Amino acid sequence: MAFRSRRLEALLGGRVDQLTYEQVAALVDVEAAAEAEDLDYKRELTASDHKGKEELAKDVCSFANHIGGILVIGLAEVRGVPSAIMDLDVDWDAWLRHLAQVIGSTTAPPVRYEAYPVRDPEDPKQGFLILAVPRSPHGPHAVTLPPVKASEKALRYPRRTGSRTDWLTETDVATAYHRRFTEAADRGQRLLAVEKEALAGLPPSNVPHLLVTMTPEVPGDMPINRESYQRHERDLVQGMRFQRVRIGSRRLIATAGEQTTTPQYCELHRDGSGAWISALPVQMVMFDGAQFNYADVNTVAGDLLDMLQFLAAHARDRAGVSGTMLIKAAVCEAPHRHPQGPPRPHLNPMLRFRIDQNNQWGSPDVSLSTQFCAYADSEAAALVDDLADGDTELVQATALLADELVHAFGIPEAAFTRRTEAAPARQHIAN
Repeated sequence: MAFRSRRLEALLGGRVDQLTYEQVAALVDVEAAAEAEDLDYKRELTASDHKGKEELAKDVCSFANHIGGILVIGLAEVRGVPSAIMDLDVDWDAWLRHLAQVIGSTTAPPVRYEAYPVRDPEDPKQGFLILAVPRSPHGPHAVTLPPVKASEKALRYPRRTGSRTDWLTETDVATAYHRRFTEAADRGQRLLAVEKEALAGLPPSNVPHLLVTMTPEVPGDMPINRESYQRHERDLVQGMRFQRVRIGSRRLIATAGEQTTTPQYCELHRDGSGAWISALPVQMVMFDGAQFNYADVNTVAGDLLDMLQFLAAHARDRAGVSGTMLIKAAVCEAPHRHPQGPPRPHLNPMLRFRIDQNNQWGSPDVSLSTQFCAYADSEAAALVDDLADGDTELVQATALLADELVHAFGIPEAAFTRRTEAAPARQHIAN
């Protein structure tokens, strides 16, 4: 699912892709369900003539150029409030093919959307059609059809404003194009900046660490004020993961276990980005006359899964992010071994590091096929909802990242992620 909105889910009573006929029908005469900047109604979808195609293109572009939204087709409205059920009587497959053809040929670049038929249980050939359009990182999106009225503006870039559609000015369009071409490069740079800032906040250490960093494709916005800080602090501390929460520059900083062998350091940014650095629980092992720090592969993969879900839930539930997240995971034998890490601390001993798997007796099973590694990283991209919801997609993302990390240690696969069931995360963010 590409589009999620807490406001709309609360209003509709569920996720857009899981709505029932009864939930949509219940919107009739509900004042709170009036058309808004993220919600529109159509009694029918007349996308067969020029005017209908232009109207559909304008609707989807206006959502994509703003904050995203949904178009509910099959509900009439009066002054923006749903007033009557107007069931569609259509061949769903034919409609979906038609929508793909119309939107693909009348918007540039083509607007990404999801279409969901909501069938009447008493007559599956009738019901509603919902189009969900996320905010787009590839805007501005233009309506490519010529205007029906010659007097309309030549600029064809619509944007949702409240419950109506406005047209972007020349300055708006120029600014949006500049943002489109810079944000892709900026996102990679943003990921590195978030990672570097988190590493700079670490206390001196000479033990192995796991670091997970995320940044959203489309930035969100987490308000930071007295009320929100108190709520976030309560959520983070009551979750038993962190002990202290403070405010930094456009971020929250959560820490725990500074006096233990496995301290935690986490930065949660306003735009939905985040970095979590966790010292890995290790054992000192003697092998072939040398001592080294050893971490079990199951521990690394399990911690990675928890960190992915936690940071994704922050992005979605605190900053309102939707769409994809760029993710980087890294493991290092000590923070200073990271390419962006701090200087080497004056601490001893500084042992080499390896990852392997415990044997059936719970002891390190040192295999000659593994090798030492000072630093390894991996990258992936995934939908924020897939990660935050903690289902199969979270395990798949964990598998991809964990496998690439352990390859650097001579291990072909992180055994933990071969499990078929989705492991439940041990941390949940309350909204």
